Amino acid sequence: MKNVLQSVTDRISTKRGMWITLGIWALITVLLATFAPSAQDYQVSSIETLPEDAQSVVASEKVDTYVEDSNNLPALLVFESTESEIELSELTELFNAIDAENIAGIEEVIPLGELPPQATEGFFSANEEAALIPLHLNNTLDTPEIKDTLNQIQHLTNQHTDLNLYVTGPAGIATDTNDLFSRVDLVLIMSTVGIILVLLVVIYRSPLLALIPLVAAGWVYLIVAQLLGLLGKAGLLMSTQSISIMTILLFAAVVDYSLFVFSRFREELKTHENKHNAMKIAMRGTGLPVFYSSGTVLAAMLILIFASLGDYQNFAPIFGTTLVVIMLASVTLVPALFTFFGRKSFWPLIPRVGQSPVKTNSFWSKVGRFVTKKPIVSVSIIGLFILVSASNILNLDYEFNMLKSFPEDMPSREGYEIVEENFEAGSLAPTTVLFEGKDAVSGDEQEALMENLSEQPLVSSVRIDQMTDDETVISYSMTFEENPYEAQTMDALETIRNDSDAIVEASNLNGYLFFAGETATSVDDRSLNNRDLILIIVLESILIFVMLIFLTRSFKMPLYMMGTILVSFAAALGLGMFLTNLFFDIDTISNRVPVYAFIFLVALGIDYNIMLVSRFMEEKEKYPAKKAVEIAVANTGGVISSAGIILATTFAVLMTQPIQLLFVFGFIVAVGILIDTFLIRGVLLPGLLVLFEKDKPREPMKSK
Repeated sequence: MKNVLQSVTDRISTKRGMWITLGIWALITVLLATFAPSAQDYQVSSIETLPEDAQSVVASEKVDTYVEDSNNLPALLVFESTESEIELSELTELFNAIDAENIAGIEEVIPLGELPPQATEGFFSANEEAALIPLHLNNTLDTPEIKDTLNQIQHLTNQHTDLNLYVTGPAGIATDTNDLFSRVDLVLIMSTVGIILVLLVVIYRSPLLALIPLVAAGWVYLIVAQLLGLLGKAGLLMSTQSISIMTILLFAAVVDYSLFVFSRFREELKTHENKHNAMKIAMRGTGLPVFYSSGTVLAAMLILIFASLGDYQNFAPIFGTTLVVIMLASVTLVPALFTFFGRKSFWPLIPRVGQSPVKTNSFWSKVGRFVTKKPIVSVSIIGLFILVSASNILNLDYEFNMLKSFPEDMPSREGYEIVEENFEAGSLAPTTVLFEGKDAVSGDEQEALMENLSEQPLVSSVRIDQMTDDETVISYSMTFEENPYEAQTMDALETIRNDSDAIVEASNLNGYLFFAGETATSVDDRSLNNRDLILIIVLESILIFVMLIFLTRSFKMPLYMMGTILVSFAAALGLGMFLTNLFFDIDTISNRVPVYAFIFLVALGIDYNIMLVSRFMEEKEKYPAKKAVEIAVANTGGVISSAGIILATTFAVLMTQPIQLLFVFGFIVAVGILIDTFLIRGVLLPGLLVLFEKDKPREPMKSK
């Protein structure tokens, strides 16, 4: 691999190879832009996450089979009056108008005027200042059609009432989510490019040096967007969330690898007059580490194909495709662009032959000397900080309610919170319990099963919904006392589900119970997410460890390279949550955040490990281990720290997004990258190298 890669980069560094490389990339871009669709054509607000064999999915399919209208799309209409009680007559007039309008997509309108008083009471809050009425839409409607239907209902509400209407439930959430992300991609790209440009100019004080990595990143983005479009055309659905994170990863990684290339290029320009020779030598030093670095990120992303949850699996083809293009660009396009501009890339601070490669009084030169002189002190101080930060992961509190991740002024969230405040907490999302029997169920048996279900932990009420004509299958609506998305409610349902056979037997029935609904889905999601977290940590750690063995040709060195990455992740998660609570008053996180954070912190953090250790190994061929560490820290510290600052700030752009999950994820990854950059790579890992890497025994001089 090393010889092949060196041969490729040597050819690219020549004048002819440079032009051929740029020409090939330009041709590929034009062809894809002309003939391939864009990834945006196949983006969806969300994808199915649970596998087909998950208990809640199986239960949902059973419900769809046996229960009429169960596969309709629910829209929960939440009415609020800020001045007086809501009159039944007012809502009756409105729903008559909705029914008369024959709005496309509405499958069923509740005939409020025909229901007995005891039936309509359940639609109103205790103070009668809020009302909750379900509406069923056709589940074949796409999001724009749902929005049009709901807009017509809103228009009729404004005409016939003075009430505030908030639409929540699946229909309302779908339209709000679509609106939320309608302009996210453009804002995200512009924010990312703007921040990277400013940081590059400030750090390197060269306008052209700031533009070249962004040109490379933009070039790669154009190609990736069209390649993902081809995957979309082939049947791959891509969530907007995945595309948002992919955009950040792409720009951050390309700029990162560009910094590694031009840093070594600048160093070699101080030794070699010819820019082509300087790039050839530079890529011999950085080509393999950069290729390995991007390769480890690619491998980490492809591991996600083994996950159970669909949103993790969705990352694999999206990020895998992105990383393949980034890998190729990092060792072909990026060096070709810098070779094209040559010394002008660094104007006005143009490197000249004869200049010192690294200033001996630079910050990282001083750090390198301190660590090599006092490795135990260095490792102990940083190690203590890492362990204290990591200890906070014991206090993590997970949030399973997706709506809590949305902006507070989003209509579906506002409606949800009105229901939560004015109605029984469990009425937000009752659980459907389906009994599938082998024989007809008598009236007494129906009541017995209902009573046994009512006696289960945290169950508030159970009522019969429907029964099949042959009376072998019956569905119940089970409402919990607490919020259906709370952990204690999920624990209660999990207990009931595990005891379902005993409940059936106690009711003298012969059959099976199935549980469908939001709480059942959350139970499965939590269980599978925990399984995926363990699987991903184990598989990625083993895979990266093996790759590091091949890179370092050592078994010992990858141990502490990988060990520092893992403790760094734990510290980032613990410290990140402490700071989000302290500064942003966010005390819970989505259960997706630890998985997302691990994937990116480990994959990206190992990049800096590889760059440092590769330089250490290179210098160790010429110097003792301590001196090699000092030189490696001095020469890579500047580029790694600047790359880390840019990478952290780039991920922090996700904090501008309207989804709390992305906000917290972006913040934690930013914190983790800064820990990696300044503490792990700058002090802890060099200290471990000094302590554990010994000098090779020198051969005795032969007597003449």
